[in-house]
Amino acid sequence: MGPLVDLGAGCGCARARSSASAITTWTLPAGWLHIQRQVKRVRSQLVFGLPNNDKDRRVPLPHSVGAVLLAYTGEFATVSVTLPWEDPDSDELVRVPLVFTTPRRNAINRSDFNPKSWHQALTAVGIVRSRATGMHALRCFYASALLDAGESIRALSTYLGHADPGFTLRIYTDLMPSSEDRTRKAIDDLFAPSTAAA
Repeated sequence: MGPLVDLGAGCGCARARSSASAITTWTLPAGWLHIQRQVKRVRSQLVFGLPNNDKDRRVPLPHSVGAVLLAYTGEFATVSVTLPWEDPDSDELVRVPLVFTTPRRNAINRSDFNPKSWHQALTAVGIVRSRATGMHALRCFYASALLDAGESIRALSTYLGHADPGFTLRIYTDLMPSSEDRTRKAIDDLFAPSTAAA
């Protein structure tokens, strides 16, 4: 489960998109994660489908997360899984080499993953299970880390797969650093005595 946590916290990937990541979807030297598909549940059946807003996207891949993925894929081979595309009744089947699968070598179903993996992990480390401690909290962590570092709402919106930066702003506005603190720091930095003049 560790690499899924790293993808969620380090790249803002939702669990479904993480579980559908194929070995060809990241480029370590270039530092990009290409999110091309996700595992979805449609009428209680798993299918492959497009990510948020029906389009793929690229997210910067931090070296630390890339190293975790490289170590994981060095230890565990990908598993090719065949699922329908978008519609469980479709004749269009897609075969994808998945990096993350169940112990039975199937695509991860979020209905099973939450109680059998995520909830058990929370209990093991003494965290109370709640909506705030769901796996989506990793995406919130990612968003808050980027906003705290000064990343723009537009860039964050793109990385999270949101169609509208205004939506991202409404969702994560409470995570943005205080504008008062930034204002004080900006002016103090400008007015600070120059060490070069001494």
